[in-house]
Amino acid sequence: MANSPTFHAVVFRVGDLVCAAPAGIVREILPPLPATRIPGVDAAVEGLVNVRGALLTVVDGHRLLGRDRRASDEGAIVMLDVAGRICGLIVGEVKDFVELPAAAVAERDELPGVDPRIVRAVARRGDEHFVILDIEALLAPVLGS
Repeated sequence: MANSPTFHAVVFRVGDLVCAAPAGIVREILPPLPATRIPGVDAAVEGLVNVRGALLTVVDGHRLLGRDRRASDEGAIVMLDVAGRICGLIVGEVKDFVELPAAAVAERDELPGVDPRIVRAVARRGDEHFVILDIEALLAPVLGS
């Protein structure tokens, strides 16, 4: 990431954790939609939602990251293209689309309460710090590889 002049990301909040996903894999931001539960799947899989006639598997980011939902969360579904597979990630709030200079992105460090295997890097914009997630590593345990 530090080799490119800028890094584009979608910033969102999951509980008390501010995260980001590379903008290139974000397809769409959806409002909260009712999901149909799928029997026998991991508890983090919220279920299936109908998006314009297509079924989308939706995963709860709060459960994956071990974060509590805030009562004030409006919620959103971030539709992601993960290794050619489209899925949705439920987040508490989508905050912004950012373009960061390479100097604002640093290789991952040990972060208290966050599994280092799912962190690609950490970034800073102004006074706000956030975790750039390795989305494939985050979703692999529930969606497979």
